[in-house]
Amino acid sequence: MKLTPSTWLHGLGWKSSGALLAVLLGGLLIAWRSWQGPEVSTERVLRRDFVQSVVASGRVETPHRVDIAAQITGTVARVPVAEGQFVEAGAVLVELESSELRASQRQAELAVRQAQARLRQVAELQAPVAEQQLRQAQANWSNAQAQMRRQQALFEQGFIGEAALDQARTALVLAESQWRLSQKQSESLRPSGSDHALAEAALAQAQASAEAAAARSRYARILAPSAGTLIARDVEVGDVVQAGKRLLILSPEGRSQLVLSIDERHLRLIKPGQKALASADAYPDQRFAAELVYINPGVNAQTGAVEVKLNVPQPSATLSQDMTVSVDIEVARKPQALLLPLTAVHEPNSAQPWALRLDADQHLSRRELRLGLRSGGYVELLAGLDEGDTVVLSHEAVAAGARVRPKPAAAKPGAAPLAKLP
Repeated sequence: MKLTPSTWLHGLGWKSSGALLAVLLGGLLIAWRSWQGPEVSTERVLRRDFVQSVVASGRVETPHRVDIAAQITGTVARVPVAEGQFVEAGAVLVELESSELRASQRQAELAVRQAQARLRQVAELQAPVAEQQLRQAQANWSNAQAQMRRQQALFEQGFIGEAALDQARTALVLAESQWRLSQKQSESLRPSGSDHALAEAALAQAQASAEAAAARSRYARILAPSAGTLIARDVEVGDVVQAGKRLLILSPEGRSQLVLSIDERHLRLIKPGQKALASADAYPDQRFAAELVYINPGVNAQTGAVEVKLNVPQPSATLSQDMTVSVDIEVARKPQALLLPLTAVHEPNSAQPWALRLDADQHLSRRELRLGLRSGGYVELLAGLDEGDTVVLSHEAVAAGARVRPKPAAAKPGAAPLAKLP
């Protein structure tokens, strides 16, 4: 009997023919898949608003802290405040023992009253007496002059001798000297005179001593220079404190600042006036606005970081001194930029980055890229690809010219690749 394909299949039976058909179909499928190429992960070029930001961590602090210290040496009598307490401006923070200071102040005030009495004595008593003595001396001198003229006439007429004339001359000289002395004394007691000036100087010195004593008495009560929170207290009742020794640290109420250390590589990107969003690590869901206001001109040689400061116009009620914060500083913004994940870019840090684009015929072509801003795992495309282009991720082991199949896209949220800063 002649063997034909039909008789051969009939001889094998329907079961065997079905298995053979499955093998043939599987081979065809493998060949089809091989012709289509390997399955690869891809990304699409998007057009969206793009924000480049610098992320850093830091701490909260006020623009300055006030070290509260004693200005005199003394024993602490009372400390009516506690660490962490908010105090108003002028509130008593520390009181020192002040009995000796008060006694010194009263003594100085008594010295002022004595100096005032001395000045009144010069003006109300000594000056009028000196004026009276001056008029008396002037009268005596005038009488001596008249007596001298009479004696001179009598001597010339021969009625008296030389001795009587000499006695008249001596009396005239004495009267003149007394007048001149009285004149000087009167002038010194007048408001423009030296005695009056000495009395005024003594009064001014006594007043200065009284003011110094009053100031020392006031130094016994250490007051808050401004409203704020006490963040440290290093004094207790009974301590003997020295002038200039820090007793408390006050964090003044008012503007808060964020102090960050930013890698020096980002120094070219930051500048005063840039906006930022921040959140305390303790309250990550409560974000607040900040503004860059200061960049330290020096770089830390040990860490390679630059210190920057940001103002917080409206700090959250939960924001506390020295709290750790995370900050995103917006350094650039491009509306409707072409964006591509960095994972799809080959050699992104080289002079000529590139990517593999999936063409319409399912083959890959190498495209040279020109890149712009980078942030959050995305990069701005300036040239090389168009919106909607599909590129293969850089970790896939495929080359230009190969035929590939894109993997089915996973469901992704519709959010923008980067959050927008307000």
